[in-house]
Amino acid sequence: MIKSVLPLSLIIALRFFGLFIVLSVLSGYAKDLPGGTAFLAGIALGGYALTQAVLQVPFGVLSDKIGRKKTLLIGLLLFALGSAVAAMADNIYVLLVGRFLQGAGAIGSVVTAMIADHVREDQRAHAMAIMGMVIAMSFAAAMILGPIIAGYFSVSMLFWLTCALALTALLILFTAVPEPPKIVHHYSEEEAKIKHVFKDKDLVRMYITFLFHSSTMAIAFFIIPILMKSKFNMTTMDYWKVYLPAVLLGILAMGPAAVFGEKYSKGKEVFLISIGFIMLSFVLMGYANTFIWFAVGVSSFFIGFNMFEPLLQSFVSKFAKVHQKGAALGVANTFAYVGIFLGGAIGGWLYQHYAEKGVAIFVLAVSLFWIYWIVGMRNPGLRKNLFLPMEKYDREKVPMLKATKGVSDFYINETEETIVVKYDDETIDEDELRKMLLK
Repeated sequence: MIKSVLPLSLIIALRFFGLFIVLSVLSGYAKDLPGGTAFLAGIALGGYALTQAVLQVPFGVLSDKIGRKKTLLIGLLLFALGSAVAAMADNIYVLLVGRFLQGAGAIGSVVTAMIADHVREDQRAHAMAIMGMVIAMSFAAAMILGPIIAGYFSVSMLFWLTCALALTALLILFTAVPEPPKIVHHYSEEEAKIKHVFKDKDLVRMYITFLFHSSTMAIAFFIIPILMKSKFNMTTMDYWKVYLPAVLLGILAMGPAAVFGEKYSKGKEVFLISIGFIMLSFVLMGYANTFIWFAVGVSSFFIGFNMFEPLLQSFVSKFAKVHQKGAALGVANTFAYVGIFLGGAIGGWLYQHYAEKGVAIFVLAVSLFWIYWIVGMRNPGLRKNLFLPMEKYDREKVPMLKATKGVSDFYINETEETIVVKYDDETIDEDELRKMLLK
C-alpha cells in the first residue's frame, strides 16, 4: 500500500504546498498591488478555486474514461502555467488570471480516486490518513516557510517555486506511480451518469460539508494575515510565530479525529466538535483585543479545520459506488472549491464593509446551519465491506447482488482476484452474503 500511496501523496502534497505557501501572505500582497481592494484581494485568495470548481467534475469523469495518469499530466501542466503567470503579475488583474489558471489544473479528486483504486476499502482510512499527514506536513512547512521566503525575496518568488514543484510532481508521476488495478463493475452506461452521485442523501450531506469546511478556511486565511499586519503590527517575517504553534496543534488533532471517526465510527461526533472549535476561533479572532487571545483563536481554527481532514475524503469514498468514485470525489471537491471561492469573496466583502466583527458573525451563523446539517447525516460506520477470494466464491453469482436488499455496491478486482461487496450491517448479515456467493 505504501508503495502506491506515498508517491501519489507526494504529488498532491507538492501541489498543495504551492497553494498553501502563498495563503499566509497573499491577501495583504494582493490588496497592495495596483488596482487592489479588500474585495479583489479576497477574489485573488480564492480565485483559483473558481476554475477548480468548474473543472473538478470534468477532471474526475475524464480520469474514469482516459485514465488517471493522463488526466494528472494535463492538470499539472495547467497548474505550472498559472503559477508562472501569477509570478509575473504586476497588477491585481494579472494576478487574478494566474490564480484562475492555477485552478484549471483540477487534479485533487483524480489523485484521491487513484489512491482508492490501489487500496482495499478496509485499508482506505489508513491510506487517506497517510495522504492527510503528508499534506499536513506540506501545509505546516508552507505556513512557516511562506512568510520567510516572501520576506527575504518576494511573493513572486513563491509562485516561481510553485511552478517548479508542479514540474517535480510530473517527474514523480511517471517514475514512481504504478498503474492502477483493473476493475470490472456491473453498471450500465445510464447508471454511470453524473446525476447518480446525487441520489445518495449522505453523499449530498458530505458535499455540503465540503462547501462549509473550505469556505471557513478561505475566510480564515483572508483575515488572519490582514489582522496580524493591521491590528497587531506584525511584519511578514514574524507571521510564523502565530502559524507554527497553530499548525502543530492542528496536526496533533488529526490523529484522535481519525481514530474516533474511523475505528470507533464517531465521525458525526468528530465533525460537531470540529465545528465548535471553528466557531470559537472566529469569536476570538473577531473580538480579541490582545495578541494572545487572537493567537489562541488562530490555533483553535487549525484544530477544528484539521480534525475534518482525515475523514472527509474517506467518507465520500465509502458512500460512493465503485464506478462513481472519480465523479463523486470530483463533485465533493467541486463543492470544496466553490466554498474557497465564495469564502474568499465573501470574507473580503464583509471585511471591507464590516471589519473583522462582521466576518465573525457571518461564520457563526453559517456554523449553526452546518451543525444542523451534520446531525441528519447517517453514520458511515454502518457501511461494511466484504472481500471474497474468487478461488472460493463464484463471480457468476455476483450480478444477483444487484437485487439484494442492504447491498449498496459490489465489484470485482481482477488484479487481486477478489469480489468486493459493500453492504449495510443493519440490513444484511455477512454470513448470508458469503452463502449467496459460495461456489
